[in-house]
Order: sequence, then C-alpha cells, then structure tokens
Amino acid sequence: MLSDEAAVSLGVRAVNAAVSSVGQAEGAMVEPPVIIWEHEVGSLLRYGDLIPRLEDALGKFSRRDSAEVIQPVRTVVPLQKHGGFLGLMPTYMENDGVLCTKFVCFYKREEGSTLPAVQATVVLLDPEYGNIKAVMDGEVITDMRTAAVSAISAKLLMSPGAEVLAILGTGKQALSHYNVFTEIFSFKEVRVWSQTKERVERFVRSVEGPVRRCSSAEEAVRGADVIVTVTRSTEPVLYGQWVKAGAHVAAVGACRPDWRELDDMLMKSAVVYTDSREGALSESGDVILSGAEVFAELGDVINGTKSAQREKTTVFKSLGMGVEDAVSAKLVFDQWTAKATKS
Repeated sequence: MLSDEAAVSLGVRAVNAAVSSVGQAEGAMVEPPVIIWEHEVGSLLRYGDLIPRLEDALGKFSRRDSAEVIQPVRTVVPLQKHGGFLGLMPTYMENDGVLCTKFVCFYKREEGSTLPAVQATVVLLDPEYGNIKAVMDGEVITDMRTAAVSAISAKLLMSPGAEVLAILGTGKQALSHYNVFTEIFSFKEVRVWSQTKERVERFVRSVEGPVRRCSSAEEAVRGADVIVTVTRSTEPVLYGQWVKAGAHVAAVGACRPDWRELDDMLMKSAVVYTDSREGALSESGDVILSGAEVFAELGDVINGTKSAQREKTTVFKSLGMGVEDAVSAKLVFDQWTAKATKS
C-alpha cells in the first residue's frame, strides 16, 4: 500500500506529465506545477525574511493602487453540514508579477474535537500564461504570516518599554505568535491561558522559553503590555476592565461577523487598527457588533498617512489578507527554486 503522500505524489506526476504533453503539443513553454509540502514550507520560511516583505505588502495594499495590489474581500462559502466555511482569497500584484489564491476551510469545532479547526492550500500562478506554478501547504504560511503581521502591529503600536506578553489560546496560532514575539522582542514575562489546563501544559512543553501558566484569562492579561487573542471563541474572552491603559491587543480569532473575542468596552475605548478596513467592516464581529470605529490600517501607519498612537490603548483586529499569502508564497517558491537549482 502506498502512503497518502506517496499516492498523491504519484497522481501529481501523472497530471504533470499530461499537462506537459499538452503544453508541448500546443507549442507553449509551460512547466508543470511543483508541490511543496508542509515540512518543506516550514524549512523555507523564516520570520527575518518574511516580516519586511509583509510590511512592504501592507503598505502597498493601503495605497489602493491597482498596479500594486488587487485584492477583493474574501469570498466565503458556508459548509453548513460540517459547521464550517470555505474562504477564497485571490490576489494579483501586477508590478511584482504575482498571482495567487488561497483556499482555506475553517470550522467552529465542539470542545474536545480532534478535527482540525483550519486547513489551507495556497496556489501560485503565472499571470501571463495562467498556469499553476506551485501548489503548497497553506497552514504554515497562514500561521507564520498571521503571527508576523501581529508582530508588525506590536512593533508599530506597543509602548516602547513593553515587558509582559499575554497569550489567550494555545493552538497553532498561539505557538506561531509565541515564536515570532519572543524572536524579535525582549519580554521579561510571557503568560498563557487556555480553557483547559491540559492545553496549557501541552503548549508549555512545546515551547523552548519560560512561560507563566495562568488559571484565568483575567489573571493572564492584568498588567500585560501586549495581549494576543488566538482563540476559537465566538463570545468575548477579553474584557476592557482587565486591560491596562496603553496596552496593545492583537486580536486574531473571531473572523466571522457574529463571532467575538473582545467586549464592547475594550473596542470602544481603544484606538482600533486593522489590516483591511473593508475586511473588518464585513467580517469582524468585534468591529461590527461593537460599532467601534476603525482608525487606520497598519499600511496607513507604515505609509505615514496615519499615526501610531502608542500612548493609548490600541487594538489591531487581524482578519488576514490574500496579499499576505501572496508574498509569503512567492518567498517560499523563490527559496524552493533556489534550493532545487543548487541540488
């Protein structure tokens, strides 16, 4: 019996051969697509390379120049039978020659479910020929680019003397956020909370640095300078009365218009930033249901058209954007190509 990966690889080779023969028959110089698996993506993607590319992409997006970025708001198809959604996230960067889309399925899982909450695949295309250049696992890209953008928000908006980081949630996104925040910042204390002690213990075992285990979300965030919410919650888990003045919150979960992680008090008292204003106004329950005003996109701050109000309590509402996947996928593909050329 072939393993699943071997069977898929065999099928891909058969498809590639068919695509190649068709291309030759039509006289088109089209290379068959490459498949880049999860472990390969993880070995090729590094925050040091990724963060500056994402900062550049966020700035380009906020300039609203169609020659730089064309990116519609994510199209979402309900998967009612399975309690989930399929999101389609296409992006075209004309000046950079990048055409990409991500297919992401995300689910509202029951407590204790062993099924994945998120599954993603990223497809990189040739904008001139229209053919697929690469199909790559999207989970590592999603985890790392999301955490990297949260870190960019903290770089821009947290107080200069920030010492305490609190993470609410213990899944893959919590781990990626821990990794990038401890890699590029020097926090004196990192606190973590989850719904169960077992998840907290599993998280602590999975990281290399010291972590303070907290028995409640309130205990974790009281006095924290930076707070990251990466939960599956559909109701608020972070309350404004717990958050100290001048703290920065990166809110990553609750990506549906009727889901929440933050309460009204926090949303209305903080200066709210987001990656995409249109995305926040159509997808973020924290923004929509609280009636909070979005002050700026991160790209506006990067471009210098809006201020970084570090002295105030700030919230970065992350929805995730196709342009973030596009530049990440291009980086992975370029690194893969360079490695393949050397071997």
